[in-house]
Amino acid sequence: MRLLFLACLSPKTGNCTTAERIRDHIEGAGHVCVLRDTREFSSASEVTLLMRQDQEVFDAALAIHLFKGGRLLLDAGVPFGVVFGGTDINEDVKDGHKRSVMEEVLHRARFAVAFTEEMKQKAKTYLECDVSKIHVQAQGIETSVSAHFSWTEFLHTAGVCEDRVDDLHVFLLVCGLRKVKDPLYLLNAFSEWHSQNPRVILIIIGPQIDPVLSKEVEECVKRCAGVFLAAERSQEELHAAMRKSFAVVNSSVSEGMSAAVLEAMDLRVPVLARDIPGNAAIVRHEHSGLLYSSPE
Repeated sequence: MRLLFLACLSPKTGNCTTAERIRDHIEGAGHVCVLRDTREFSSASEVTLLMRQDQEVFDAALAIHLFKGGRLLLDAGVPFGVVFGGTDINEDVKDGHKRSVMEEVLHRARFAVAFTEEMKQKAKTYLECDVSKIHVQAQGIETSVSAHFSWTEFLHTAGVCEDRVDDLHVFLLVCGLRKVKDPLYLLNAFSEWHSQNPRVILIIIGPQIDPVLSKEVEECVKRCAGVFLAAERSQEELHAAMRKSFAVVNSSVSEGMSAAVLEAMDLRVPVLARDIPGNAAIVRHEHSGLLYSSPE
């Protein structure tokens, strides 16, 4: 089978990593999977044109995110399925136009996949759809740690001027710099904690997705003692940094299923996650991590 797979492929983001893992699994099962970035297309007709012009026929299609990806498959002319992304069911349902488009996507899709039961229940609550089409399947993850990673070099590059790096308690906030990840949420709290205990520091690492917010984060980090901003790294280097950290932090306003949280668990690193439904679905408070509802 030859499959067209649409997803938002911003480099080094959870969506991109998830899409690549799904593609690898499909290809590992013996199928051909053509992965394309949703940002390449402005309408469903452009995707239809691609499928008609391609030398080989597509037998089916798949998309991550009901609005960003699913809407592009409405005129595909082949059976398709969709995977909930997170912002679609947590944020886009609040917009009447986007909600109606997503309902049409679910109506036409052969199936839909939600990473958690909570996501499926949200779809049932907020969207007019056949919930029997929605299947719950937790996201699979894989971690790979770079053998050549230097923890000291990583810290110094991020601006941490401390020779005894092993004495530090490094909290690593892994997120793309965009509003839904709320990277500014914990800055003041960590800066205050650092003033009481200089060994405690917060490092934010992730791609600069929202240019305006990224600039704001840079300016705020300069003013907050004990808070640092690291340049994005390869997946293997990121996993190495996570494994060396005291804990991995999540501060998102909403999540589908955080790949960074799952990866931290796989690496056996403590997790501090904001108490939102997407995180509560995978983090059991005081058992597999800690959930918090305020910066304090």
